[in-house]
Amino acid sequence: MVTSRDVARLAGVSQPTVSRALRDDPKVSEATKRQVREAAAALGYAPNAIGRALSLGRSTRVGLVVTDLRNQFYTYVIAPMHHELARAGYELVLITETSESGPVTEHVVANGLSGVVLATTTTDSILPVRLGDRGVPFVYFNRTARNVPADSVVVDPEPGMTALVKDIVAQGHTRVGAVFGAEDTSTGQVREVVLRRLLLDQGIVLAERNVRHGPFDLEAGYGSTLQLLDQPEPPTLIICANDVVAIGALNAAAERGVTVPSDLSVVGFDDLPIAGFAMVQLSTIAYDLDAMSREAARLLVSRIEDPGVEEARSVVFPTSYVGRSTLGPAAS
Repeated sequence: MVTSRDVARLAGVSQPTVSRALRDDPKVSEATKRQVREAAAALGYAPNAIGRALSLGRSTRVGLVVTDLRNQFYTYVIAPMHHELARAGYELVLITETSESGPVTEHVVANGLSGVVLATTTTDSILPVRLGDRGVPFVYFNRTARNVPADSVVVDPEPGMTALVKDIVAQGHTRVGAVFGAEDTSTGQVREVVLRRLLLDQGIVLAERNVRHGPFDLEAGYGSTLQLLDQPEPPTLIICANDVVAIGALNAAAERGVTVPSDLSVVGFDDLPIAGFAMVQLSTIAYDLDAMSREAARLLVSRIEDPGVEEARSVVFPTSYVGRSTLGPAAS
């Protein structure tokens, strides 16, 4: 069996250099990395995850905690996060739970995971507390929790929403509705606060009868939109918590025979690939989800390999507005 020692001999470097080069350590020169990779390819060598874990004295597996794999948002998070972790020599493990209770922590510990990315944290979640008590490094992704500071990767909705509100005013919308995210999530809270303020600055008040809250899923968008459309004076525009919710809203409009955007405009958030499909053309708020996913992976690896960094780090991604065909002039 080919070993890292064989690769080291062929490449003319030490065995530790082989390990560092194959996990893309920035301390190793690009020339040496290329030399090692060519030697590994020539010999058909692939690093052994178990052997690497033993040499490092820790597991090379990390977890991503999500609630529902049916949600398309996670589909576009997993791949870039996996690739970035693989470059650093780590393996991504998915943990799906319907609630963030004790078993998640026990699962992490029992499976010897070195760290966790939390993508479903609520503002009052006990999970970050339990992970901290167990000494498990973690990073918040697109969410934060109120009482437990930690590294985080989040989105600033203001730039994109500012441009959106400008378009809303230009299109003549005053009867605006919203399907916001869950009220116990930082993502839902921040987006709601920012949108309400920006609309109010333009003299547009979100009437409570035109506001709904719910999970970031298709069902929330579908059910809430049906309720809003069934009112005597339904909104002419519905702003949704994310693109998945917006797709649910579009389905509800189609079921009611409501034409988008002639009768109703719909806006999402995230700019998932499906938003740009010719049959969808969803107006939405965009940011670099691929880069954001990779950054979360890098932060977690950094926290695992250099636990001495005490200050929590926060990386904030800007947003922009993408106007497509689901937002048009207000219906009379």
